[in-house]
Amino acid sequence: MKVAIITPGGVDRSGTERVIPCLLWFIERLVKCGDEVHVFALRQEPDRGQWRLVGACVHNAGGSHPFVRGARAFAELRKEHRRSRFDVIHALWAAPQGVLAGFAGKVLGIPVLLHFPGGDLVSLPQLHYGGRSTLKGRIALRLAVSGADRIAAPSADMIAIARTLGISAERMPFGVALDHWPVAAPRRRVSGTPARLLQVADLSPIKDQETLLMAAVHLRARGIPFVCDIIGGDRLHGKIMQRARELELDVCIRFHGFLPQRALAEFMYAADLLIVTSRHEAGPVVALEAAAAGVPTVGTHVGLLADWAPIAARTVNIGDSLALAREVAELLSHEDERLELAAQAQKKTVAESADITTRLIRDAYLSMREARNGATVTGS
Repeated sequence: MKVAIITPGGVDRSGTERVIPCLLWFIERLVKCGDEVHVFALRQEPDRGQWRLVGACVHNAGGSHPFVRGARAFAELRKEHRRSRFDVIHALWAAPQGVLAGFAGKVLGIPVLLHFPGGDLVSLPQLHYGGRSTLKGRIALRLAVSGADRIAAPSADMIAIARTLGISAERMPFGVALDHWPVAAPRRRVSGTPARLLQVADLSPIKDQETLLMAAVHLRARGIPFVCDIIGGDRLHGKIMQRARELELDVCIRFHGFLPQRALAEFMYAADLLIVTSRHEAGPVVALEAAAAGVPTVGTHVGLLADWAPIAARTVNIGDSLALAREVAELLSHEDERLELAAQAQKKTVAESADITTRLIRDAYLSMREARNGATVTGS
């Protein structure tokens, strides 16, 4: 098959920074299946460019205006389609990728899979987050949906949100690559040592590190020794670090900034618990990475964690730092429960690894191609 993937970015030519790891794992596996993959990135770099990455050809549109980027990406996609036909277009996020995919699909006669891997379906204007937070975003969502042959989301939680909006979506997760994240058996904590907590998320309002810091305050008040490593870029210009200092958490909270996957893995395989405090998640893939490493997750009732709770993850209401601290303390004081939670999460992760989820999405591609070809024959 020949596949066009439209994404805002996540395919940096370095292969390590400014990338979406699960997207690279997915592309890599499509290529191994013998598919020809072209990735149309709207704003990976400011200027036009083209490079090879994990066996795919990346076409970067560039440009300072969204319309310019869209026009360039469409022109490049049409040019490549004329060289040899695409079988399917796979758009990640509704605006503007899904809108562009729907337009290209109609003009060029290519079936479109629209994927919601993030905040397309939510509206959190107070956090300046969510595709539905603005009129422009809501219009773009409807345009993208109307142009799609099939619509997918990574979690049942997201499918339910879509249903409330009258959007029929099916679950297609992006799995973790077990060759990059080898399965490790859940391991017992070393008695008498501080618990090793980990959060992997950019410092931002939607990831809600304020709740994490307040949970740390509650854990300290309970007399529980711990160290929490936070890995992710800082979008709040030092505000979270300052808040940690104000709460006198300097000793137990450590900020590491962005780390590439290899460096992140060192922290993950050494952690006792992964903590997620997001106010919205479609995944998160980091919970899959943690599960592969034998580490269970405690977090807010969002996305994949909502799907897994209470058997394979422990969840609390958004913003409830006291309940978060209580769940963390409970697991740290009951080792068998922590290990069982990790085992159940790992079982789910292995059952939907990148190899398996790639086959699932690829089967959708084949079905869409056959349906489009059958409709063409019937109508001819």
